[in-house]
Amino acid sequence: MVTFLPTRQGRLADVPSFVRGIGGAESNVACSLAASGHSAKWVGRVGADGFGEHLVAAIASYGVDTSAVQRDPQRPTGIYFRTAGDRAADAHEVLYYRAGSAASAMSPSTVRDEDVWSGRILHLSGITAALSADCLALIRELTTRRPGRALVSFDVNYRVNLWREAEDPLVLLDLARGADIVFVGEDEAEAAWGLRGAPAVRAALPEPEVLIVKQGAQGATAYVRDAEPVLSPPLPEPGAPSQHSRASNAGEADVPARPVAPRGEPAPDTVTHAPAPRVDVVAHVGAGDAFAAGFLSATLRGLPAHHRLRHGHLMAAATLTADADLAMPPTRAYADRLVALDARGWETLHLGPGWTAAVDEEVATP
Repeated sequence: MVTFLPTRQGRLADVPSFVRGIGGAESNVACSLAASGHSAKWVGRVGADGFGEHLVAAIASYGVDTSAVQRDPQRPTGIYFRTAGDRAADAHEVLYYRAGSAASAMSPSTVRDEDVWSGRILHLSGITAALSADCLALIRELTTRRPGRALVSFDVNYRVNLWREAEDPLVLLDLARGADIVFVGEDEAEAAWGLRGAPAVRAALPEPEVLIVKQGAQGATAYVRDAEPVLSPPLPEPGAPSQHSRASNAGEADVPARPVAPRGEPAPDTVTHAPAPRVDVVAHVGAGDAFAAGFLSATLRGLPAHHRLRHGHLMAAATLTADADLAMPPTRAYADRLVALDARGWETLHLGPGWTAAVDEEVATP
């Protein structure tokens, strides 16, 4: 979507002007991965209008391949407005205008297999599944386990206003069961499914090889099957995150088919918790997408679970300390240096606005 961010604090009724930006869960992940040095491709639909042109150009400016984006001459590009500050604040307002949008018309018939399955990771979101019956059918198809598919990453992204009926959130549980990597907040798991605590979430989602339960300022916990599947070798062409979102590194051409794991008793988990660093929060919007991008980036690099979680926290911190839904991440070398800190060094990290640019400076500590 095209986003409109207020030029000052206040109610939408009182804000006189807005700054145009870009937003959307899958495109945020694609942009963050491309900015982190990965090949990324965004697969989506926009209107054949000026907002669609702006959206595609802005996403492409991050280095994302937008060649699979379709223009819909009958439907407009989705937009939304929000007030400044924390999404969780009582006064926070968000207005979406995406009913009947080009993105809501995505379906199994509008997406080509070669666009979504040639990457190493296909990233999907529960928000897209909520946009229309056709979108839900598409996400159901893409989360169906089949031989040879790329790793499927799914961010639950539960939004109470998108799922009207009491039983609707169970759709997200079913979709998550078909994914290989799942991201879900501990708070949203309780709101959507009545599950309290990370162990309860894992018990309800035994199928994914990797489950990441985000716990806000307390950090995040990763449940990783001891038989976690190995990523296919990198591809010679951009793969990628998308609306659907896929990610890959350029490289070898031959990609062996990944068999469907047997559905018997799941392998035991390795459970890893990584605390979040202290952050001076400007706005929470987009932080979950950034966390997913950081974790997936580290996954593509073959890093251990603890480092994946820390990279997720750092990417999220970049967005938390910015006004927009999307922020430039720290350089890979800088992020690696922070991820390598010992427990005491990580505990004393204190990240504020502008921290990602301070590559050669010491990060503030108490």
